[in-house]
Amino acid sequence: MRIAAILWCAAIPGLQVYLFRRIRDDLIKNHMEGPKGFRSLLAGWENAGFVKIVDDEIRFWTGAKIYLCHCKDEKDIYKYQGAEIHVLLIDELTHFTESMYRFLRNRVRMVGIVLPAEFAGFFPRILCGANPGNIGHLWVRRTFVDAAAAMERWRTEASEGGMLRQYIPARLEDNPSMAVDDPGYEQRLEGLGSKALVQAMRWGDWNVVDGAFFDNWDIGRHVIKPFEVPDQWLRFASGDWGSAKPFSFGWWAVVSDAYKTPSGAWLPRGCLVRFREWYGCKPGQENVGLKMNAEDVGKGLRDIEGAMRAKPSYRVLDPAAFAENGGPSIAEKMMQGSEDAERRRIIWRPADNTRVAKVGAMGGWDTVRARLDGDEEGRPMAVCFDTCRDSVRTIPAAQHDKNKPEDLDTDCEDHALDDWRYGCNSRPYVRQTPAAPPARDRWARLRTSGDEDSWRTV
Repeated sequence: MRIAAILWCAAIPGLQVYLFRRIRDDLIKNHMEGPKGFRSLLAGWENAGFVKIVDDEIRFWTGAKIYLCHCKDEKDIYKYQGAEIHVLLIDELTHFTESMYRFLRNRVRMVGIVLPAEFAGFFPRILCGANPGNIGHLWVRRTFVDAAAAMERWRTEASEGGMLRQYIPARLEDNPSMAVDDPGYEQRLEGLGSKALVQAMRWGDWNVVDGAFFDNWDIGRHVIKPFEVPDQWLRFASGDWGSAKPFSFGWWAVVSDAYKTPSGAWLPRGCLVRFREWYGCKPGQENVGLKMNAEDVGKGLRDIEGAMRAKPSYRVLDPAAFAENGGPSIAEKMMQGSEDAERRRIIWRPADNTRVAKVGAMGGWDTVRARLDGDEEGRPMAVCFDTCRDSVRTIPAAQHDKNKPEDLDTDCEDHALDDWRYGCNSRPYVRQTPAAPPARDRWARLRTSGDEDSWRTV
């Protein structure tokens, strides 16, 4: 990335290259310092007066510039609102949110620059490097890794800019200079300690996420094929409100007695089964909400539950939705919107919003984790149907908060997980299976009537 930037700036007068990393300290350590940093690489040209390094800006004799940039927070992107970026370089793309990337991508344009003939058609351009994991894992995987076969060049839709795109896998074997420059690098990768981290860093495996908040999540254990939920099982609902960000609603059933599903999965008594969800996310854009108003969301909930044979016994909702700021709360408007022709409403109560453990009590995340761990026989105490796609998509990618490791990083797409936490925190109970009525004795009445001959001849 650094070598390419230097060569392009030397060859193309007036080129504007922006190199981004999320944290400035990482930017300086990785790209300015060390034997392969910009200062070392450009030392000869700088001494000869061809290059000048001023703070976070590298100026070339050609008039080209390299800007060293960072975006620690979402709001930091607006510092670059007026930028004309000819070349956008992003190091560790998975450290960025999709909204950050999209904003910066839209600044990439080239006006008034005369390209040398050998570069015609190759600029403007975007070049990103990334490792699996972190907050951007899901959208980077969807956008680049899973979108087409590795090395294939393909053009995006017009809504995505109509740009050519290519995913280039980079394993250790693809960089033979590493064996020369750092002979012990492979051994250090193998010694990372975490199997998931080795798979990701050594082999470039995007199917594993190191540092996952729920490292006990196993799609083979926790995701099951749909089946007809018995009517006698207790049902309840949970919800996390969102508008600009996605909302998430889930419908659950509590297994009343040990149950074997048609696909062969054994569910223990008390296991929570998430059999349906409604996730308000723009198609193809993770963590971007539908911006529906509360009343329309209520109407949607009414339609969903109206088609259910058995209705939830109770419902818990993000307590923030009950806040009143001089007018009706979001929860109140949702309930108003859910009113049917018979003036019946879907009623919600505030959920327990406990996140981490307090003195004498488990935290919400601990409760979810314990259910995923399962009972003493290793059977999970919380599962979901494979039709709950956004739960299946977002749960394994959730990360720890770097400042509060016991909590979830809220920069992740955490809405389904908050929904799960509210559901687990609601203290769901097992509805007792009604006792079967005693077998009818057709002779009992006659035997007690005193008419001995009658019961003998009936």
